[in-house]
Amino acid sequence: MKNLVVLGAGTAGTMIVNRLRPRLAADEWRIVVVEPRTTHHYQPGYLFVPFGTYAPEDIVRPTTPLLADGVEVIEAEVESVDTDAATVALVDGSTVAYDQLVIATGTSPRRDETPGLDSDEYGVTIHDFYTLEGATALAGVLSDWPGGRLVVHISEMPIKCPVAPLEFSFLADSFFTERGIRDQVEITYVTPLDAAFTKPVAAARLGSMLEERSIALEPDFMVMEIDPERRMLVSYDEREIPYDLLVTVPVNMGADFVERSGLGDELNHVIVDKGTMLAEGLDNVFAVGDASNLPTSKAGSVAHFAVDLFVDNFLEHIAGRPMTERFDGHANCFVESGGGKGLLIDFNYDVEPLPGKYPLPGIGPFSLLEETEANHWGKLMFKWTYWNVLLPGRPLPLPSAMTMAGKTLVETP
Repeated sequence: MKNLVVLGAGTAGTMIVNRLRPRLAADEWRIVVVEPRTTHHYQPGYLFVPFGTYAPEDIVRPTTPLLADGVEVIEAEVESVDTDAATVALVDGSTVAYDQLVIATGTSPRRDETPGLDSDEYGVTIHDFYTLEGATALAGVLSDWPGGRLVVHISEMPIKCPVAPLEFSFLADSFFTERGIRDQVEITYVTPLDAAFTKPVAAARLGSMLEERSIALEPDFMVMEIDPERRMLVSYDEREIPYDLLVTVPVNMGADFVERSGLGDELNHVIVDKGTMLAEGLDNVFAVGDASNLPTSKAGSVAHFAVDLFVDNFLEHIAGRPMTERFDGHANCFVESGGGKGLLIDFNYDVEPLPGKYPLPGIGPFSLLEETEANHWGKLMFKWTYWNVLLPGRPLPLPSAMTMAGKTLVETP
């Protein structure tokens, strides 16, 4: 009996075991998931909690019922991985042997990485929405906040769902407009990037949307510290941005055991081949989803497209055949823009987001880089798709690789 051990039962880990369990003979392969959490969160839903669209209970379900029958679960924290011995050490002192290992432990916000962020003001004048606890606390603040200087801030890239801070800014504009106090709120978007987004065409479109909503853009801001006493963001080049309410995205890092195991980069993301997701220098360790250092967005759609390819490659790999499929970094993200509308962006390692129609060329129903009501409803419908199609491992009628069909080439700004 061989052991496939999957570390993490988040989006990528759950999809992998649910896709592989029916395709691996039960008398030949044991599948073990190591996951300390007993609940699974629909993380894209965090964005909507502060504005009252979702309640916490709308986006949380028990972990174990989401996993296929025949998948064993060990509720434990990982201490380290010994790639020479092919074992996983758990914090309780026990070990789990593997023949093949998949690391799918994601990435998490780390408040301790930015001086001043983890202060007594956290939860008072400093908030985040990248955890359920943070998003829930922020909902209580926004509902009766009288107004002032709202600063939406990204500490460092990469982060999970890199468009989410922009979405928060757009939704805040809409939320305060509906509350009738938009003229009493000054919104500033602060980013370490040199523009609103990483890709030029999308950056120009999203930047113009900030301008249309009177949201100030502060680019190239590398935060050195947060001064909670003065309510000030301070950069390494000595720029200062005052706030009354700071909504920050802390540094996102992979699991600490990745560093202890010598598998990661400086942010504890597992170093992998960007085409096969095989860990560098190893032939029986993979990292899929946000846990890897793939040079693309850390998002659920990326995990979905990557898992599509990974499953077929993995089956070839364990059969001793070459992995012929290569992941192209395909990402597909709805961008909520407020007022019941949204955009959609579709891109990969080599092709930036472009205007057009998706998934049917010329038809849609979704529009690329254009605000429409259909895109907004697509964003909200994704929650049902996540629980009922993606996680169970059911096929989604979309190609894993990005296609140029339906896209319009434009000059880079």
